[in-house]
Amino acid sequence: MPSIFTHSLVGIAAGKILTRKPLPKRFWVLSIVLPSLPDVDVISLAFGIPYEHVLGHRGLTHSIFFALLLGFLTVTAFFRKEGLSHKRTILLASYFALITASHSILDGLTNGGLGVALLAPFDNSRYFFPFRPIEVSPIGLEFFGERGYTVIKSEMIWVWIPSLSMVLLKVLLGGTFAKK
Repeated sequence: MPSIFTHSLVGIAAGKILTRKPLPKRFWVLSIVLPSLPDVDVISLAFGIPYEHVLGHRGLTHSIFFALLLGFLTVTAFFRKEGLSHKRTILLASYFALITASHSILDGLTNGGLGVALLAPFDNSRYFFPFRPIEVSPIGLEFFGERGYTVIKSEMIWVWIPSLSMVLLKVLLGGTFAKK
């Protein structure tokens, strides 16, 4: 898995790229939290649930199903008083689902672990992408040593620079990549 910092950076960058007007603080907090939320499944290890189990690490919480469900639950829980149109509700839920799913995409680009259960709960097969350039991040305090430094360098090259370049491009062009 990439680090929590990288997952959150992707959420913020996506928000900056895909929005065009000021949004409430809760939108930005959710844009930081949701891309990292699938890793809540690491707690399963403390309960003796095996990594390869559907409830194990990179299992159900890393699935497309989970991302879609979380996107709609997030809008329901945090934006229900906004009086959003049906179209705006779908767009916002899709955005939150996309940034949540970005977690699994990044994990599928790492060079370690068992892969990602993208189709859970319907199929617990684990998948990686053919191109896996991102160094897998260690779980725990090992991140704050030499191994963590190697991970951050890899993430800077493969995620941070491209993400921040897209944000900078939007700023320089003075517009948005989202449809007006």
